[in-house]
Amino acid sequence: MMLAEKLVLDHLSQTLNVPVYMEHQAKDPQSFVIVERVGGSVTDHIHRVSFAIQSYGSTLLTACELNEKVKQAMDLLIESDSVVSLSLDSDYNHTDTSTKRYRYQAVYDLVLFD
Repeated sequence: MMLAEKLVLDHLSQTLNVPVYMEHQAKDPQSFVIVERVGGSVTDHIHRVSFAIQSYGSTLLTACELNEKVKQAMDLLIESDSVVSLSLDSDYNHTDTSTKRYRYQAVYDLVLFD
């Protein structure tokens, strides 16, 4: 089975028209996405994985719009042979007060089979 992080990162990178990373860059662009695994477990070759997908934009509206594109892209991930189920747990304004960057966050739960 492909590493869950790589599966989501590759899928979003191929589907979205903004850079997708797993960590901040030395100089982040105006709009980009960060994929962060926030939990998971494995039982009998069934992987349950949670991701927080953060959409950054130069304005609150652009961050919100990018979040909507992320959700549309994530809905397509169910077509992957490895993905058994996929659900949006929540999404919300998650502006980063420490960096003063506009950000939305979508939290997904995935079930993968290897």
